[in-house]
Amino acid sequence: MLTFSFLTLFPELLAPFASEAILGKAAARGLIAVNLVNMRDFAGNKHAKVDDTPYGGGAGMVIRVDVAERALASLPPADEVILFTPAGERFTQRTAEELSAKTHLAFLCGRYEGFDARVEGLVTRELSVGDFVMMGGEAAAACVLEAVARLRPGVLGDEDSHRADSFSSGLLDYPEYTRPPEWRGVGVPEVLKGGNHGAVAGWRRQQALARTLARRPDLLPGAGLTPQDSAHLLTLGVTIEQLAAWGAPPPPEPKRKRRERSGLKES
Repeated sequence: MLTFSFLTLFPELLAPFASEAILGKAAARGLIAVNLVNMRDFAGNKHAKVDDTPYGGGAGMVIRVDVAERALASLPPADEVILFTPAGERFTQRTAEELSAKTHLAFLCGRYEGFDARVEGLVTRELSVGDFVMMGGEAAAACVLEAVARLRPGVLGDEDSHRADSFSSGLLDYPEYTRPPEWRGVGVPEVLKGGNHGAVAGWRRQQALARTLARRPDLLPGAGLTPQDSAHLLTLGVTIEQLAAWGAPPPPEPKRKRRERSGLKES
């Protein structure tokens, strides 16, 4: 089991998210556990006040470090204690994969002007879900909970379903289709209806390459490109110089035609 402990001033924001759909089913089956800790319970005063005015002046309130420390001390030891902050490292699929191998993750979800800077001495990692500012860490916590939990064995119905996801393969995902076979003049690609699994796999890889090139070319250097990928990217307008800059292998050498033997047959 992987346990997620979220230290927050608003546990009611995360409670429904953690108890519904696939996450709720995973928790019911004992695959994950979500522990919501209200930091107000550790305020240490009768008014459950957890914040104070910042030294040096300025707008807003700052969450006290001693409150965070007492809340963390109430938990069993965690593999990682993570602070959500705009100054943290960018949360990526690789981070999710790394965290999914742990057994207990504790997260500090800030509010107001954030935590006293001394909280950084209590954490093992700082994460950011993007270059934007929100009103608190709960929305970021929901993103990380879902991204990490779905990688745990048994959480998804198909054990292989996440391996071809966007970013897991190093590329954006290929397009998917289902019924109806035609909608408003747009049909399903014939290759997907032909039953040739090898052709389908090749088509999907080429579509993933094309999508990534068009929308997120910055992912291609780390995508583990193959010689066949390089050959297809050349047909999409990529140059040999670009392939070299991405560290991509050269495309396969074209096969030479065998020369036909000439001469008269002996009678």
